[in-house]
Amino acid sequence: MYSQLAEEKVFKDPVHKYIHVQDQTIWNLINTREFQRLRRIRQLGTSYLTFHGAEHSRFSHSLGVYEITRRIISQFERSGYADWPQEEGLVALCAALLHDLGHGPFSHSIEEAFHMNHEDWTCRIIREPSEINAVLRRISDDFPEQVASVIQKTYDKPIVVNLVSSALDADRMDYLLRDAYFTGVNYGTFDMDRILRVLRPYKGRIVVKESGMHAVEDYLMSRYQMYWQVYFHPVTRSSEIILRQIFKRAHELYDRGFEFRFMLEPLPSLFEGTISMEQYIRLDEAFVQAVFMQWTQEKDEILSDLCDRFMERKLYKYIMLDHLDEVQQDYIRQQFVHAGLHPEYDLVIDSPTDLSYSIYRSGDNPMDKQIILLDQHEKLKEISEVSEIVRSISGIRKGKYHLYFPDNKLKAAQHLLDPQISRLFDMDPS
Repeated sequence: MYSQLAEEKVFKDPVHKYIHVQDQTIWNLINTREFQRLRRIRQLGTSYLTFHGAEHSRFSHSLGVYEITRRIISQFERSGYADWPQEEGLVALCAALLHDLGHGPFSHSIEEAFHMNHEDWTCRIIREPSEINAVLRRISDDFPEQVASVIQKTYDKPIVVNLVSSALDADRMDYLLRDAYFTGVNYGTFDMDRILRVLRPYKGRIVVKESGMHAVEDYLMSRYQMYWQVYFHPVTRSSEIILRQIFKRAHELYDRGFEFRFMLEPLPSLFEGTISMEQYIRLDEAFVQAVFMQWTQEKDEILSDLCDRFMERKLYKYIMLDHLDEVQQDYIRQQFVHAGLHPEYDLVIDSPTDLSYSIYRSGDNPMDKQIILLDQHEKLKEISEVSEIVRSISGIRKGKYHLYFPDNKLKAAQHLLDPQISRLFDMDPS
């Protein structure tokens, strides 16, 4: 099914040095309008407001995931592993390249605001009439469906899904290394080359040779550190909160029949939940930021203030608390109302959580979501059975409570608060 290019195409990449494209189908997919749109979607959403170097795109990440997958498949084929189905190579490469195709502007924030899922949009773009679909259909009529089912994790060969989506997949390996590089941090790095050398296809799954366990431990520690030091950074959370508040307020106003001074398609369709695939493809971050800049002049004070805060990086301040029960939350909100502040837009309570690694539980399929080690006797072990490091970082970690608020508004109304609540917010939020 491979159709080789007459001459290999090479992308220079800061993470992988070079990304090699040898197949005509992959090259054609990269040059579609839907894939080129990913140049206009940042990989890390609003993190550029915290880490100024984090301007990299979903386009570069998608190429990176493709390259890691290509390297793994190439290694399997060179080594002649009987458990790797060579006829599945192209579908794996296409799924790796296209896995993030459906991300919208600022990715997860817009998904939360409008109850959308980027994976659903990815599969729509693959399945419905599009340039992507046309390229895939040149392989066969059912090839778009095969690629979509890999992304949806329903493909009938789990080993292919494992490459793109698992506890140790090409997607995670690329975004950890790429995000660490562009944010300028060191703790997201790990020895990917070593991990790739110890991956093995075995009885329909991807497993890890036991001698590579320490490299995998390093990878999981990197993931743990990146989530708590980068992805859940409180300043980034502040910018994400403001972004969600903008979408929420605009949606509320639209539903009320508010007359916007500035309103362009496809925003009405987005608010009404009727946005088509063609309209969705037109949504990118340049469009959204242009809209926000216009909305800084809107008549609604809440919307205009939020847009100004986002565009000018006037983010909410925050305080951290170890514990905050529902009764305490309700009382703080009541105090905000009493002081003339908005209980939803002037106070957001956030407590990020993450599952660093899901250890084996009784009744689980240990090869479903876990990292499996293959010892020298061809016996399989789930990694936490062997590694104390993995056991120590496994399970749900709950972060501290962060209370986000507009500092200028709170200072102006602080004298109206209960003295105990006033003292709470007197803490230095930086």
